[in-house]
This record gives sequence, structure tokens and C-alpha cells, in this order.
Amino acid sequence: MFQHVLVTGGSGFIGSNLVRFLLSQRPDYQITNLDALTYAGNPDNLADVAQHPNYRFVHGNILDRALVESLLSDCDAILHLAAESHVDRSISDSRPFLESNVLGTQTLLDAARTVWGSDSSHRFLHVSTDEVYGSLPLDQPELKFTEETPIHTSSPYSASKAASDLLVNAYHQTHGLNTVITRCSNNFGPYQFPEKVIPLFVTNLLAGKKVPLYGDGQNVRDWLHVEDHCEALVTVLEGGRAGQVYNIGGDNERSNLELTHTILDLMGKDVSCIEPVADRPGHDRRYAIDASKIATELHWQPTRSSWPNALQLTVDWYCEHVTWSERVRSGAYRSPEMQP
Repeated sequence: MFQHVLVTGGSGFIGSNLVRFLLSQRPDYQITNLDALTYAGNPDNLADVAQHPNYRFVHGNILDRALVESLLSDCDAILHLAAESHVDRSISDSRPFLESNVLGTQTLLDAARTVWGSDSSHRFLHVSTDEVYGSLPLDQPELKFTEETPIHTSSPYSASKAASDLLVNAYHQTHGLNTVITRCSNNFGPYQFPEKVIPLFVTNLLAGKKVPLYGDGQNVRDWLHVEDHCEALVTVLEGGRAGQVYNIGGDNERSNLELTHTILDLMGKDVSCIEPVADRPGHDRRYAIDASKIATELHWQPTRSSWPNALQLTVDWYCEHVTWSERVRSGAYRSPEMQP
């Protein structure tokens, strides 16, 4: 349906998996990856496809309006993934989250409006998060987030994503921009930055370190394999209704304590490797996605998020790619020779 897709943040975790998925599953698409290569953007993530004839990397910032407009003149779709996304970092300093997630999205929207106008053959897909909905109670397992659930954010990160969602909807309503928004649950899989829980725990255990478990460990998340997420994004890009929101989930709720024990079991470790740490401020208790809308309208359901098999494959990937993790942890991936 599209000839040339701009992926923002394509060198990050989800972005790099999405670029690889598009190159594999949509061989007629041209892919431009715009990434500023901040701390979570890693050139190593796409080294294997760097010379692919349908792929181009552009080192730049989504806040650079002139650059974005020049790129959009050759593109007919945006998959907007570039974002600051780590909640703990947003608690320490929220400004980078406002700059990237809010002002960056606004820059992309204005550039799209300038270059594309209201041409409905061009599409802006904004990738958001289930965290904009806030927290669900642990004692009401029947409750899940739907696309109609009110926004009720708890962290500076989720507040910045909610603000960007509202901007995207406003540009659809006011300017007629062909937009869609997706809100996904927690992703897992290869190439995830090691500050996130699964790669953090695996790499800590490989190094003989303990794994930090927040609070009582009862916080629940819905885990979605990143390849399932990529498939869903392409499904929404190509078939979603303009102006709509689509929730994407794995139907795979696990408490942090259960996740921790499963990783310990898969790696042959015991509970002595757990280090309880103080809970972070505003830590949401439970996320759960109702993904019936995307299933009903677009006939998509997750097929790669089965537990614990998918988690085993993910643990194995980090065990087999220790050099990748070590380069990230040491900062070597950001050395001058790695920069374009």
C-alpha cells in the first residue's frame, strides 16, 4: 500500500525489530530510518541490514523541522517510534521526555501537514503505550484497558506520551491529517536496552550479580513479544481506520515476581539471587490490554507471545549475544567510530 516509509527511532529496540520485519515482510517498501542515536539508539542493532538496498539510515533529530520535511517529500507514511521511554529516567529528569515525546511529535506533525496536507493516501502512525491509561486494581482481574478508557497518567513519561497522543488526534481533527494511534503493552525480545527488566535480569545473572525487584513484586504487566508488536503495527498502518486508536496486547499478564522467578528458573538460579529494592514513586499496580478491537476489525492476534517458550527464546538470545550487551553497558556502542 505504501512505497516509502519513514521510521523514527528505528535504531532502538522496537524500531530496529520493526525495520527488520518490514524488510523481510514488505520487500516492496523502501525504508528510511531517522534516529538521533541518543543513549538507546544503537547502530549495532541494524548492522546486519545496513547495506540492504531498500534501507537507508539518516542520523538526525525529529526536532529538526527542515530535515523532517525533506525526508517526508519522498515518503508516504510515518511510523513514529522515536521517544524517551524509561519511567525511572523520567522521574529523575522529565525535560528530555517533553522535548522528544511532545515537541518531537509536534514537529513531525507540522512537517507532515506542510508536506502532505490532508492527502489521505499518506499516513501518520503514532506508537504510544498502555501506560497513558494509568493503573488497574489487582483485585479486579476482569478489568482491562479499552480504547475508550480515560487517560489517567502516573509518571512524567506516560504524561508526555499522553500529550503526544492528544496532539496526533488534534491534527487529525483540525487539519485532516490521516493519523492512527497504537497503544501497546510491555514488549520483550532481542535488542532491548539492558536497563529494561528482562535484559537487565539476564545480563546481571550472567555476570554473577543479583536482580533488583521493586517493592512486593506484585505489579502486573501484559507481556507482548516485539515481533507480534511489529506485525500489529504494519497491520494498523495498512488497514486501520483514520483517526482511530488501536490497543495492542499479548493477553499475557504476569506479575513482576512471577517474571523474576521464571527467569531464575530458565537460567538455573534460585531466589537467593533476588535483591529487594524500594518501590519507585507512582508505580502502577497493573496494566492489562483489551485488544478485541484490532482482532475484530483487522483480524490480528498475537502468535509469538506464548509463555514461557517466548521468554526462553528471549533469554537464550541475550545469553548468546553477550558481546552486544557488554558493548551497550560499557558505552562502546556510542564510540566515535560507530557513529555514521
